[in-house]
Amino acid sequence: MATHLKTAPRNTPRAGAERVDARDKVRGATRYAADDARAGLLHAALVPSRIARGTVTVIDTAAAQCVRGVRQVFTHENVGAFDTGGFLMGGGFGFQSFYPLRSPQVAYRGQTVAMVVAETLEAAREAAALVQVTYSAVPFVAGIDASDAQPQAQSALLPQPMFADRRAGDAEAALQGAAFTVDASYELPTQHQNPMEIIATVAEWSADGVLTVREPTQNAEGVRHGLAKQLGIEPDKVRVLSPTVGGGFGQKNSLQSHTALVAMAARALGQPVKLVLSRSQLFHNASFRPASRHHVRLGADRNGKLTAAIHEIDQQTSRHDLFPSSGTEITSRLYGISNFLGRERLVRTDVQTPGYMRAPFEHPAAFAFESAVDEMAYALGRDPVAFRLANDTAVDPISGKPFSSRHLAECLVKGSTAFGWARRTMAPRSMRAADGSLIGWGVAAGAYKAAIAPAIAKVRLNANGTVRVAVGGHEMGQGIRTAIALTVSRTLGAPVAAVEIVLGDTTAAPQHLTAGSWGTATALPPVQEAAQRLMEDLRQKAGGQAGAQPDANGATAVALLRASGRPFAEAESRMRAPGQPEQVFGRLTGGLPAAAGPVYPDFVAFSFIAHFVEVRIEPTTRRIRVPRVLSVADCGTVASLRTARSQVEGGVVWGIGAALREASEVDPRYGGFLNADLAEYVLPVAADIGRIDVDFVGKPDTRLNAMGVKGLGEVAMVGVAPAIVNAVFHATGKRLRRLPLRLEDLLES
Repeated sequence: MATHLKTAPRNTPRAGAERVDARDKVRGATRYAADDARAGLLHAALVPSRIARGTVTVIDTAAAQCVRGVRQVFTHENVGAFDTGGFLMGGGFGFQSFYPLRSPQVAYRGQTVAMVVAETLEAAREAAALVQVTYSAVPFVAGIDASDAQPQAQSALLPQPMFADRRAGDAEAALQGAAFTVDASYELPTQHQNPMEIIATVAEWSADGVLTVREPTQNAEGVRHGLAKQLGIEPDKVRVLSPTVGGGFGQKNSLQSHTALVAMAARALGQPVKLVLSRSQLFHNASFRPASRHHVRLGADRNGKLTAAIHEIDQQTSRHDLFPSSGTEITSRLYGISNFLGRERLVRTDVQTPGYMRAPFEHPAAFAFESAVDEMAYALGRDPVAFRLANDTAVDPISGKPFSSRHLAECLVKGSTAFGWARRTMAPRSMRAADGSLIGWGVAAGAYKAAIAPAIAKVRLNANGTVRVAVGGHEMGQGIRTAIALTVSRTLGAPVAAVEIVLGDTTAAPQHLTAGSWGTATALPPVQEAAQRLMEDLRQKAGGQAGAQPDANGATAVALLRASGRPFAEAESRMRAPGQPEQVFGRLTGGLPAAAGPVYPDFVAFSFIAHFVEVRIEPTTRRIRVPRVLSVADCGTVASLRTARSQVEGGVVWGIGAALREASEVDPRYGGFLNADLAEYVLPVAADIGRIDVDFVGKPDTRLNAMGVKGLGEVAMVGVAPAIVNAVFHATGKRLRRLPLRLEDLLES
């Protein structure tokens, strides 16, 4: 007999201090590069390629030049020579090594073949549509499943330890001797980030030859040094400002292919130039999540112990760059599997180079692996939560090192209790709602590396009570400003409102790339240490007087400063990850990635999460709804409760979109993407989102850093998709192995 359940009431509102930028955002006071509308600003528009691979043979700009207000049409014939900015993963600064207009070459459909600059945006767009281009096309590979796509072993293409196969024990032999096995393949599509704040660049030159670029980027220092290289000028002649990114999700983590063109146009025309990509151009001129295919084989003994796992991944890359896969980095560490083999292959296709989209490899890898783990639990007749708990580990199976901290079991136990997992019946199709809908409950675990990058933090306290903090970091909506403000407030006793935080400004502090969930663990510890040093200096100069600790009103630091007679006090802190040499600060100041982890000299560090999902499936149409999700995260110390909850909620929404909605449809005839707009690239909307409950283990990871903080933004998404798919199996009895799930996948034969 089916069990009938009712949805529980919603929880009380979220707790935690308010975001420091909340009012400005909801009032529209926060300004982005695309908002620049000053007088004298010129506007740029791009002309996209209509072929997927080949060369430009003729380009006719005569009609475009006749449009009133057009100042210049830039092509490969007249833009002038400029250098490559390099590829981020190849020792450079850009999301790819290919920079349009350096030659007549066409590497992918939609790439820029010309740029129009005019006095108005309307004139620029009209003229761009009039540019006539003739091409010489050659055959191309559209996607990972094309008949002429050739997967190649990543370990051979990139012979470096970090890209090698992951091995522990003898997985092949252990799999052959396993009492129970699972052998399944999984498909994930290309996907695109669609931030509300689209990519935009404003470039202007001062009379003394300094280039100032305003661009929403997660990597202001990389943009600065990349532009300096491209333009052949010194880095100190470039200033990059990105105080608020407005949503990056990995798409804005490096130098864009158009930024130098905008800067060169501004220099040639003697006026600031602004370019805002259209949504379609975002799909074709910026990075995206590559398509991937996964083959997972698991082995277990009769006691429910996982004895072997083999995880093989084919991942899309571009023809001109090798964008490496690292999905098995987490699947090899989710459980204590002593015999593990992870192999990854790359497939060259004619697209712009893929890149880092939130939980870039970890979301696809977890979908495949956690789906297979759930299948194994059912093969053994074990409860999916109990099965995962029975295979937990305190030691990293790959390196043999201990984890800095690992509370995945607590996430599972805490989550199962709060979700009411004990009321779940094991058999598929055994739970129904009063309206006849099929109910499914699914669970999945997730992990993400706990990385740290070098940082230099400067804290200055003024006699008027204001505090200025400068540190490497970028505000992408994740709430890093709030976390920093709360840290400074707790340390100095200053009101949160008195703390000014300067981020994304290359003149304030070296700006390391903010990505990979290392922002909090990178920025907060040096900020706290600098604030502590400042307080210690004030106390020493006050002679260790009584009452030196901040009082309830936050007046102590200011009182000590005023008593000293100085107008301000300041302190600086430099921090790097455990085991990193001092020389790593050279990479920081040079705009190059310098993050470390998850493997450190004495331990391995990850953040963990457990997701519990309920789905309801209409029995006739098979429409899938997700009325509730419960997620419990192990991210060390929670520096800002409100923004931490927001990060997890956002990650869950991303997971729902990835499981049920999002796919970039590849055009096999002409290349490029067919649904390159928000009308046809289907994203989850408010009606798709039910109740999301979030909780934290909250135990500091002090082996990783003094504050005990670990990353959260990326791990929040890892595991959501397999939890949904596992819930769909529980509701219907059907194992689905391709995302996004579609109605036809669930319809009866």
